[in-house]
Amino acid sequence: MGLKCGIVGLPNVGKSTLFNCLSNAKAQAANFPFCTIEPNLGVITVPDDRLNVLEKLVKPQRVLPTTVEIVDIAGLVKGASKGEGLGNQFLGNIRETDAILHVLRCFDDPNVVHVDGNVNPVRDKETIDYELQLKDLETVEKRMQKIEKQAKIGADKEAKKTFEVYTVLRQHLEKGLSARSAPLTEDDWKFAADLWLLTAKPVMYICNVDEGSVVSGNKYVDAVRESVKDEAAEVLVIAAAIEADIAQLESYEDRSAFLADLGLHESGVSKLIKAAYRLLKLETYFTAGEKEVRAWTIHEGMTAPQAAGVIHSDFEKGFIRAEVIHYQDFVTLGSEIACKEAGKLSIEGKEYIVQDGDVMHFRFNV
Repeated sequence: MGLKCGIVGLPNVGKSTLFNCLSNAKAQAANFPFCTIEPNLGVITVPDDRLNVLEKLVKPQRVLPTTVEIVDIAGLVKGASKGEGLGNQFLGNIRETDAILHVLRCFDDPNVVHVDGNVNPVRDKETIDYELQLKDLETVEKRMQKIEKQAKIGADKEAKKTFEVYTVLRQHLEKGLSARSAPLTEDDWKFAADLWLLTAKPVMYICNVDEGSVVSGNKYVDAVRESVKDEAAEVLVIAAAIEADIAQLESYEDRSAFLADLGLHESGVSKLIKAAYRLLKLETYFTAGEKEVRAWTIHEGMTAPQAAGVIHSDFEKGFIRAEVIHYQDFVTLGSEIACKEAGKLSIEGKEYIVQDGDVMHFRFNV
């Protein structure tokens, strides 16, 4: 299952530095706007201690973690929705992502210029929100024009309902609010899914702070939290400069010691990836055998056949059954054979809802 998150923000807020830390790719990081012209793509592994535990128990030939794609998208300026700067390209790149990681500058540094002259993360957030909302409003209005006649005739019930949903979205966007907070039900959203609205995507705000603020935050972080309190959005505090230093350390021990000196238990990058998982309501199940132990990403609530389809579409088409061991049982008893003997391996059918951490083996016939 492909998962792609787009890193966005105004120029010079630390997007490319953070991207480099996440992917170990070398996006150009420089003290001037638009240093990222083409979107950089990095594939990063999702940290999961359970995978390490399974490796020690199973001793496979290889271990394959699940991954997330991160896209570093060119900086946006006012007027992007009208094509200013790199606007059209920027907005097109966001449309292709599953979630938005919105980086906000929450540190003072006279040596790093700000495109608007001074540090104000709430204003920066509103600048990007405004541009995305304008683009979404344009999208909704164009689509409304296409179906208005069908909707008003009344014979086409689907067109009428679609027009009603579009109307709610238009009114919401006109108020300067993002589509994700529109008063629509899950069923309503089915009529608007093909709009691919930018502001309907889940968002996480990443406050890029200085080293002294990485543990407890600062006044800028407090202002961001206050401004997004009604958005049901996650706010993460990261010091991109520190993450860059951590990325240069090769051993796990060195990284742990470095974090401990700062009063941290986990790197910001690790927190970010896990938070992105929560944001998109994702879970992980495992396959474990002598050849490989592997993590697979699924959406919460997926059935066993759907989870099997993440491995290969034939697994879903020809699904017969799933052999399931809960992760804690596997760890407690130490092996698949021990779980079988203890009656901890269950045979599940097509209706089984996969649980986070399940160790699974699929039987299928195509």
